[in-house]
This record gives sequence, structure tokens and C-alpha cells, in this order.
Amino acid sequence: MRKVSLKMNELLKYKVIKRVHDGDISKTRASVELGVSKRTVNRLLIKYREKGKAGFVHGNTNRQPSNSLPQELVNQIVHLYQTDYQHFNFSHFTEMLRDHHDILISRSSVTRCLNHVGIYSPKERLATRKNRKKAELRKAMPSASQQEIETSVNHILHIEDAHPRKARAKYFGEEIQMDASIHLWFGHKKTALHLAIDSCTGIIVGGYFTQQETLNGYYHVFEQILKNYGIPFKFLTDNRTVFNYMSLNKKTDDKDVLTQFGYACKQLGVTIETSSVSQYKGQIERANGTFQDRLVNELRLHHICTMKEANEYLIHRFIPNFNRRFALAKESFGSIMEKSPSDEKINVTLAVLSERKFDNGNSIKYHSKLYQPYDKHGKLICVKPHTSCLVIRALDGSLFVTIDNSIFCLEEFVPHKQHSEEFDIPFESKKERKVYIPPMSHPWRRSAFSTHLRKAHETHQYA
Repeated sequence: MRKVSLKMNELLKYKVIKRVHDGDISKTRASVELGVSKRTVNRLLIKYREKGKAGFVHGNTNRQPSNSLPQELVNQIVHLYQTDYQHFNFSHFTEMLRDHHDILISRSSVTRCLNHVGIYSPKERLATRKNRKKAELRKAMPSASQQEIETSVNHILHIEDAHPRKARAKYFGEEIQMDASIHLWFGHKKTALHLAIDSCTGIIVGGYFTQQETLNGYYHVFEQILKNYGIPFKFLTDNRTVFNYMSLNKKTDDKDVLTQFGYACKQLGVTIETSSVSQYKGQIERANGTFQDRLVNELRLHHICTMKEANEYLIHRFIPNFNRRFALAKESFGSIMEKSPSDEKINVTLAVLSERKFDNGNSIKYHSKLYQPYDKHGKLICVKPHTSCLVIRALDGSLFVTIDNSIFCLEEFVPHKQHSEEFDIPFESKKERKVYIPPMSHPWRRSAFSTHLRKAHETHQYA
């Protein structure tokens, strides 16, 4: 005879009805104890007489619910997560199942399927982590009291998850948080993802991959902000040398960059605020974590291994999808973004400047190459030897030079001629392209730049 196990409420019914059957109590007393009618007591007595203790087992016991997932579907979900979607958080994995596999299932069902086989979300909530930690401690320390387990779990998780709160900005464009995250985003080598997020709405306003955290990466993010949204009010960043002037004792053209990024912001009317506390710009830090969780998996899923492909996917697919999924509508808060500058102004404003001197051959050396100045009509400009000048490398790579009160194009000097008039067949010269040369009213003129350098040095020297 098989053993029958009952739940607590079923066992109570069995004991009371058994006492009625044995004549220990009346049906009226049984109906009061069970909270049911005499008619129900009579039905339970009939069950007891016909089936005994087994008659009190619920009819749905050990029966699979009609709305439960088929085992084949559960196996498919587990297999997909363990192969193609490993390390995806469960919400992201649910979206992938819906978009790429036509599996319409809720996140809670996905969680139950994966937790049943011992797979837990890499982005578990605090309460879930606590409960799982308590179960592990009870298994490891069976003699520990409930209070000891509670104290241990709460203490550990409190330290891990503690961070101060900071209110969001009121308007769109009032505060843009920027940072770079060096991570194994794609391929086999770590790269730097430069990101910018609006504090008010949570909109990712710019993103760009480079090999390292550099001025060039932040310039491309700034370009996306200017072209797509306009001129913001303030940048909130960390104390990197890209933003902080006196961080290095010896500076090079690429590292002495407050005079580049900071001065560009000054000309556009953008304030820069820096902080060494990561929680002070918690939104961009949180966005970096979300991108490391979602973007890495999507790049791997699409077999993206090059910088160009990664930037294309990031700018045109991932960021728009991310903003639709997580960001708030900027129309609900109002915008204080100023009108976007022209493309020409953006190109020459987001530039890197370097001081040089002309040699006896009417040339300057820049990045191990020789260059000579030309005007917009293609005429060579001759300059006295040892004349100081300012080399401007625009965002698109174009080179200009500022000499006194004039700006000229720079063209590379080739030591050997590319064409011989005596021995080569004549060829048609290429059509002269129109070259945009910024006017001297543009902020990147040598006198204004030198004045800014001197004032910045004096400010930090006496601070």
C-alpha cells in the first residue's frame, strides 16, 4: 500500500472527519472546526469511507497545469541562453527571443525556466540576491540562527550596493554627463567607448569607439551632440587630462588638452564641471554598466570585430534602440539646447592646436611630415624663417595654419615629384576643389589662443 502524504490543510480535514467517523465529535462540531457547512462534512465523510486518507488529496496534485510551458520550449530557451545569449540579462534575453526567434514569453517565465536549472540573471535585484544568499548560508551553516544569517546578508549587501542619490537636472541639455569605459567590447583587444548622457531624460546623446580614451573620441561625441541636438549648457566629467589642465608636469600637444576641449567649450558657451567621485555622475556610470551588459553581447551576436563596424552599429542601431527602450521624451521637460552651429564651424571649432616655427625651407614639421602654406586659390605663401605660427588640425583631419592675422591651408611637401614634365605623358589636372578657410574672426586665432593659455596658466598657478 503506497504512502499518502497530505498538505497541512488536507491533513486537518482528514483528522477532523476521522474523529466524526469514529464518533468522537459531532458533525456540527466538525463544521465549526473546519469552517464549512454540514453538507460539506457529509461529502467528506463519504470520501473517507470510500477512499480513506487518499480521498483528501487534491485532485490537481502531480498534474501539469494547462497553462504551463511545454518542456520542449523550456529546453529550447535554456539551450539558446547557454549558447548564443550567454551573459545576457533576462529582460534583454526576453527581447531577443521575441525579435529573433518569435517566442512570445514573459520575463518572469524566462526567469523561472532558467532559475530551475541553476542559471541566475547577471542583473539580479537586491531582494533576489538576499534570498539566494540566505539559502546558501543556511546550507553552509545549519547551526546558525536566523538573526545571524540576516545580519550577515544585510551587512554584506549593504556595503556592495551603497551609493548616494543625486537629483536629475530639470531641463534637457542642462547637464550632459560624459565618460569613457575601457572594456573588451569586441574582438580580442580592449577599446574605449566614449559616452554622453543627458541627466534630465536619460537620452544617450553621443557615443564613439577609439583605441584609448582620447581627445579625438570626446570630440566625436561632442560633434554628435552639436549636430543632432544643439549646444548644451554644461558638461559633467571626471578629472581626466582631457578636461583638467594641471594634471601632468610635462605636456604634449595631445595631452595638454584643456586648451583644446576646454577652449572649444568656451567659444560655444558650454561650462565644464569635473569631479573625481564616480557617484557624482552616477547616470553615465550606470549607462556604462548597461552598455557593457547589452552592447558586448549584441556585438558578439552580430559578429562585429572591427572599430568601423562597431561605431556604425553603435550610432545607427544600438543607441536609437536604447533611447526608445529606456529614455524619457525630451518634449515632456523642455529643452535649453542652443541652435546647432554650421558644419564648417563645428569642424574647425573641434580642433587640435600646436605651436610651430617655419624653417629655412618655408616649411613646418608636423607629425614627422613637412607642410607648406597655401591660400584658397592654391598659391604658395612664403614666410620668413623662424616665424611662429599655430597649426590647426580640424575634426575631419584638414590642416590650417595661423600666421599673424591670416589663416592658410597646409599641404604636405613631397620630397620627390610625382610627375616629370620631361619624360611622363601629360595628364589632365584634377578639378580644383573649393577649400573652406575660416576667417580671422574665428576663435582659433593665434593671439586669442595665446591669451587663453596665459590666463589659464596664471589661474592654476595662483589657485
